[in-house]
Amino acid sequence: MSAAFTIYPAIDIRGGKCVRLVQGDYGQETVYNEHPAEVALKWKAEGASWIHLVDLDGAKEGKPINDAVIGEIAQSVDIPVQVGGGLRTEADVERLLELGVRRVILGTAAIEDRVFVQNVLKRYGSQIAIGLDARNGYVATRGWLETSNVRAVDLAQELAGEGAETFIFTDISRDGMMQGPNVEAIVELARTSGQQVIASGGVSSLADVEALAAFANEGVSGAIIGKALYTGAVDLSQALNVSVVQGS
Repeated sequence: MSAAFTIYPAIDIRGGKCVRLVQGDYGQETVYNEHPAEVALKWKAEGASWIHLVDLDGAKEGKPINDAVIGEIAQSVDIPVQVGGGLRTEADVERLLELGVRRVILGTAAIEDRVFVQNVLKRYGSQIAIGLDARNGYVATRGWLETSNVRAVDLAQELAGEGAETFIFTDISRDGMMQGPNVEAIVELARTSGQQVIASGGVSSLADVEALAAFANEGVSGAIIGKALYTGAVDLSQALNVSVVQGS
């Protein structure tokens, strides 16, 4: 039996609205819907089995900002939701899980507060994912505003040793640019860490979905698709069909 491959439609939330940024640039924003829960219900109706949420305000401020909207989405769709953006404390993680979120994504904290990450991995296990956003292979933090001197593959190996089971990898140079994902880097991360890696950033065609799903057996367990869904470059139901064929 081959490994499953999951498509995660992305909903980026800023000021309570569903938006998209280009390469994380808060000055390049497109508002797609004033009511993110409506978007979540749309993706669910089209067959999504998971929803990926980003609190953009939270990522920038270093603390969750859009909890009310996130809670509304988690309660309105009967499929699991994962959330990232500004989560720095155990109280943040606990609160989101209580709101109905299935999986919480830690990004900046993985670099800046290792004790916190170790504690929540120990306490919540598979409900925690580590978001590795890389610029030229090095982890970027604080809503991509800063770049660390830590290589993504090295951090993934370390955190896998501490119990991390799921990584979400974004090549920042590809995000929102519709140029295709960095398949090579994603596969390398999966092989190196020995854990599940969800690809994020750059998926712009069904061919990109096929290219990633082809590595489902090597730990590439899914793809987050954002801009391509909103512009119509990728049809969700077709992407779901591709992933089933490739990943099955």
